[in-house]
Amino acid sequence: MPYSRLRRNSAQRKALLRDLVTDLIINEKIETTESKAKELKKVADKMVTLGKRGDLASIRRAASFVRNEKAGEKTAVQKLFKDIAPRYTERNGGYTRIYKTGLRKGDSAPMAIIEFV
Repeated sequence: MPYSRLRRNSAQRKALLRDLVTDLIINEKIETTESKAKELKKVADKMVTLGKRGDLASIRRAASFVRNEKAGEKTAVQKLFKDIAPRYTERNGGYTRIYKTGLRKGDSAPMAIIEFV
């Protein structure tokens, strides 16, 4: 399945997705452009799947991708494994939802809100 390059090289694209998935885990809801939200959905769902697995290898794989930022008392990875992933034990995929919100004022880019279901 081809993915969107988001007009960035691979290092910039990986950094962008790492930042977006970390912010999504911390805030559980973010507003971004539609194309970034669609790419973020794929990555976020994979992170929740790792969180549901819960073994040491999954924690290390998630920690190697998610930024080491604080979410209150916990880091983003701890919040993913302790708070977010246990909510979806009965659900088989589709952990995020995208709402289209209209056009951005400055450049008319289509905007969307992505959040955990």
